[in-house]
Amino acid sequence: MSAIGQCLVAFVFGSVVGLLVQRSRFCNTAALRDAILFKTYRNTKALLVAMIILTIGFTGFLTIGEGNPMYFDVGLNTFAGLFIFGVGMVLAGACTVSTWVKTGEGNVGALWALLFTFVGMFLFSLVWSVNYWPPAPASMTGEPNLEALQLGYANAATLQEKLGVPAIVFGIVQAAVLFWIYRAIRRKEEAQAERHRESQAGAVALAQPAE
Repeated sequence: MSAIGQCLVAFVFGSVVGLLVQRSRFCNTAALRDAILFKTYRNTKALLVAMIILTIGFTGFLTIGEGNPMYFDVGLNTFAGLFIFGVGMVLAGACTVSTWVKTGEGNVGALWALLFTFVGMFLFSLVWSVNYWPPAPASMTGEPNLEALQLGYANAATLQEKLGVPAIVFGIVQAAVLFWIYRAIRRKEEAQAERHRESQAGAVALAQPAE
């Protein structure tokens, strides 16, 4: 596919996803925050379904030689960055995706959060080559380097290259795990709904006057 074709596909796909996110009020932050703090799983289930679809689709493309997988090392710096980013999302009350949506809707607070997201990325880019820990050329080789607290990298693409196992196999395994989590949430919700119905029935029975 030509570069123009890829841009058109990305534009159409992004527009459709943006519309769905806006109409459904989907948010990655809410998917995790609400499940942990409020025991509600509406966004969590949507996130799991999206991950299942994307996992199967992406690994399917990799299996037939398409797709552009990212290669990056995972280390202590990754976990620290993810933690800081997660704290920022909770403080902002939205993930980056829903921040874009809220900004488009005219939310000034979301606009400020989005603005300083770019400011932070720009400031970090200024010190990337100077203060980045650990030094990228020395320790980020793609292989485990425990002295530098780097775990290397491995994804469906690299496993396919090293082991000769089609990437879709790893995708199916991951999708199965995600589906198991989804089913566990559904069973928990059904049990909660059943207890709620029983408590309501008990309350109605107590409210009825004795004959």
